[in-house]
This record gives sequence, structure tokens and C-alpha cells, in this order.
Amino acid sequence: MGPVSLLPKYQKLNTWNGDLAKMTHLQAGLSPETIEKARLELNENPDVLHQDIQQVRDMIITRPDIGFLRTDDAFILRFLRARKFHQADAFRLLAQYFQYRQLNLDMFKNFKADDPGIKRALIDGFPGVLENRDHYGRKILLLFAANWDQSRNSFTDILRAILLLLEVLIEDPELQINGFILIIDWSNFSFKQASKLTPSILKLAIEGLQDSFPARFGGVHFVNQPWYIHALYTLIKPFLKDKTRKRIFLHGNNLNSLHQLIHPEFLPSEFGGTLPPYDMGTWARTLLGPDYSDENDYTHTSYNAMHVKHTSSNLERECSPKLMKRSQSVVEAGTLKHEEKGENENTQPLLALD
Repeated sequence: MGPVSLLPKYQKLNTWNGDLAKMTHLQAGLSPETIEKARLELNENPDVLHQDIQQVRDMIITRPDIGFLRTDDAFILRFLRARKFHQADAFRLLAQYFQYRQLNLDMFKNFKADDPGIKRALIDGFPGVLENRDHYGRKILLLFAANWDQSRNSFTDILRAILLLLEVLIEDPELQINGFILIIDWSNFSFKQASKLTPSILKLAIEGLQDSFPARFGGVHFVNQPWYIHALYTLIKPFLKDKTRKRIFLHGNNLNSLHQLIHPEFLPSEFGGTLPPYDMGTWARTLLGPDYSDENDYTHTSYNAMHVKHTSSNLERECSPKLMKRSQSVVEAGTLKHEEKGENENTQPLLALD
């Protein structure tokens, strides 16, 4: 005869309902299509969601050398989603997330939008974020490489701004499941600028984005890249996981191949899309809030990621498109750059997606 529960029947029922409510809450706000996508692509099972999270949390005691500053259900869930609910892989990513921050303390000091370096990067459009998502529900991030003024923004501050951006966006459960796309436009990116991209700082970026952050990147697209960017890619290739390499596409100036993967209706005219040219100040204004003033600070509560104090008039002036350098890849909206003879080695995607 099995063990007899001492809990009254109604109390057991209430306990079960409480667990169910907790699991439902973790998927609150998700569309039915996204929930089904999470089930099919990520192995997410709402019936055992809490158990999966707890099993990852139980592994924390195996790494006493790491300070796990946040271990709530919603936080751990994003790591499970990033690793398709393979619990050991999710815990490894969770540990690397905090270890990366411990090993690079200077990068995460004053990790807020009002940090001077981060604010300059944001105002200069590093990174850009398109308002609409693509046809797979992925958020599209933009980098116009030629706009990097190395006397104004260090590479580290740009990386910090990107990581801060991801901290904000990854709060959205839809993006935890659907993921992101990054497009880098290398138009007019000089050899002198490229010489500042040393292997050590590129390795720092790869460790922060590939190995230590719970984001699903569906593709990294290079557009209008010169030959020395191909050489840089060869240098960093050993640091890339095979899965990452398969998601890097080198399009050259052939936007047809880009449009095969990201439809033109989701892209600004810089990339042959039907949307207006991208306003570099969009993301900075989004972070600071539309009603920002001296009297009203904009504060993002997650991890105290942002606490900004700046006048709206100054922000509008600094974000004015007139003061921004623009990439020269702009083409008429809706038109494509066609592949020319002899471009095959540069314009085709380097590797296909899984």
C-alpha cells in the first residue's frame, strides 16, 4: 500500500491550481502561435515548465565561484528557451552570463543609458532597432559601421550599448522565442576603422554575445563588406561555434540574397526595402521615453538597466538626423541591387541556415 497524503483533498487541489497558475503566468502575453512555436522548436512544455526551471536552479550549487545575482523563474526561463530546454546547456549559459560580468567588471560599471559612453553610442545609432519585426517575429537590429567615429565612441562602449539593448529587449517573452536578426552595413567602412577591430576586442564581443547571452540570433547579415572585412571574418572564425557560422551571411552589394531571407517590406530603403530611411535617433529616444523632461526621469526596472537624466531639447538636438553621418548604401525604396558578373564570391550567403 502506497503512502497516504495527509493533505485534505481540497488543499491538494488548491496547491495544484497554484502551480498551474504559476506556469500559465510564465507564458502570459504570448500568442497561441508563439506558444505552439515554442513547443515545436524549443521543446517548451507548459506542463513541466516549473520543474524544468527548478532543475536548472538546483545546479547553481555546483558553481560556488559564481555570484548568481538573479534566479527567479522568469529569468531562468529565458536561458532554457535560448538552449531549447536542454537543462545542462541552459545552466552553462546562465553561469557564463554571470561569469562574463564578473570577469569584465569595468564593462558593467554604471551599466545604464545615462553612462556617457553608452549614451553617446545610443545617440549615434549604435545599435539601431527597427520598429516592426520580420515575418518570423524576429526583431531586426542594425549597425551602420561607417558611422563609427573612433574619437567619439570606443568599441567597448558600442558593445556595452548593444548588451544594454539586449537586456531591455529580452524582457519580451515573444523575442525570447522568436529571436533577433542583425544586419551590419559596411558601406564606406575604411581600412583605418577596420584596423581598430583587434582580435582581442572581437573575441570580447563574441564571448559576450554568442557565449554569454540568452538571445536566439536567426542570422547575422553583412552588406557591402570590403575585402578586409572578409579577412577579419577569417580571423574570428575560430572563435565562432559551428551553429553561429551557419547563421552568418556575406551578401556583398547583392541585396537580392538579403531579400530572400528578410522580405523588403520589413527593411528601410538603405537595404532596398520599402520602408523610409532609418532615423538614427530612434532607439535613443525610445530608451529615454517620449515624455522625458528634467522633472521626469525614465527608469527601466529590470536590473536597474537604465536611469537617464537629460533634457528632451538636448536629446532632440543630438539625435537630429542632420548631425548624423549616413551609410552610403541607400537605394531607392523597393529597388534591388542586381548581381554583376564576377561578384559570385562576395555576394552569396557564405553558409545556409540550419
